[in-house]
Amino acid sequence: MTASNRIVLSSDHAAIELRQAIAAHIAAQGWVVVDIGPTTPESTPYPKHGEAAARLVASGDCRFGIILCGTGQGIMMAANKVKGIRCGVCTDTFSARMIRQHNDANMLSIGVRVVGGGLALDIVDAFLSAQFEGGRHATRVEMIGALES
Repeated sequence: MTASNRIVLSSDHAAIELRQAIAAHIAAQGWVVVDIGPTTPESTPYPKHGEAAARLVASGDCRFGIILCGTGQGIMMAANKVKGIRCGVCTDTFSARMIRQHNDANMLSIGVRVVGGGLALDIVDAFLSAQFEGGRHATRVEMIGALES
């Protein structure tokens, strides 16, 4: 098993059900899912879940990360504090493709209170099927990375 086929999933308490649906969806496509929870509905802070998933991506243990909270915004902000992470919140398939193609995003964030389950699965598919285009975009991604130092 290599990181190239591993995806970490995490969420806060609000998004457990959608996270589990996404896990089943991508596992059926052949991805190895590393679901780091939570598993119970008690309130839990999204920053710790965003950071934990981001660290698995940044370390190379997982190729991608998919994280969820109510809006997708807070957990994304936490993940982006980890060096090497480029995570975007997406509410549509166009944005999901573009963050991969133009920004070489390695994490996707979705808001469970913003998009429904069917759209969320389409967003995940758009993100995972897109490839980084490189070229002029690589220079811009390098500029983003330089901001981390």
